[in-house]
Amino acid sequence: MKTSNKILFTAFIVILVALLILSILGIFLMNEKYVVLQGQIEAEEYNISGLLPGRIDNVYVKKGEHVEEGDTLVHIVSKEIIAEYEAQKALENAAFLQSEKIDAGSRKQLISIAKELWDGTKADLKLAKTTYVRIKALYDDSIVSMQRKDEVEAIYKSAVAAERAAYYQYQIATEGAQEQDKASAKAMAVAAQNNSEVVKALLNDAKLTSPISGEVATIALNKGELSSIGTPIMTIIDIENPYLVLNVREDLLYNFKMGNDILCDIPALALKNVPFTINYISPLGSFATWKATKESGGYDLRTFEIQAVPKYKIDNLRPGMSALIQLGIENGGC
Repeated sequence: MKTSNKILFTAFIVILVALLILSILGIFLMNEKYVVLQGQIEAEEYNISGLLPGRIDNVYVKKGEHVEEGDTLVHIVSKEIIAEYEAQKALENAAFLQSEKIDAGSRKQLISIAKELWDGTKADLKLAKTTYVRIKALYDDSIVSMQRKDEVEAIYKSAVAAERAAYYQYQIATEGAQEQDKASAKAMAVAAQNNSEVVKALLNDAKLTSPISGEVATIALNKGELSSIGTPIMTIIDIENPYLVLNVREDLLYNFKMGNDILCDIPALALKNVPFTINYISPLGSFATWKATKESGGYDLRTFEIQAVPKYKIDNLRPGMSALIQLGIENGGC
């Protein structure tokens, strides 16, 4: 009986000591409370698109390839725009020839030239009007941008003005030359030149170049496929300038100040305590950024977006990698 009591007493003492140890350990862990925040490495992306609608003639790069600023990425061919440019250049030449003839005081074949110029501007106006109606319909359906609609509208209005000017010039030629003929002919020549320059500007967008040195992330269109105005053909990532994006609840925001350094672990590279410098703090949008402090009552907490750049170059740091930050809640430090 005495032996049994000793066993029970020993067991009681062991259990009591275990509970005491667990209580002390729990108090210690509560005092050493930490929060781990997870962010992500990002990099700026640049969508490559052009103003020239046409067919992809050649793609000079591959996905994952490094490109330098100014490298040619893709070549777009548009037979329709080339034909329009040639027509505009012909009208421009005719307008300048007419202006030179009037300046020289020669009336030989003046009426014929004026009639041909008028006929040319009428054909150009018809094409410009048809193009404007189509682009306006695409704009109304939110398929093309306002900039493209405005450009086509400007070409259309210019064609209307050119047609009217050519008609009046034709009337002047049939009724006889006047003192205002020279000024009118010069204005016609300038208008024709401006029209050809507008089309030439579109053709200059046939070969698209890289705006930055970076890495080709995606290629949306391949050789032989059609490219419309403003459609992204490929995406370039500024892989040399990655940065950290971190979403922080405002009750933890006191840990982060503009210009301060934070230490992050990057599991993908097996790196610890990598320093980043905070260069951007801003509240996120009101949707899905609030968190109640209590189930009932209390106040709501907003979420802030923090961006930080590496303090020094980190080899193989790429967008999409996770970054972990440990915050000590009691001492308020990182």
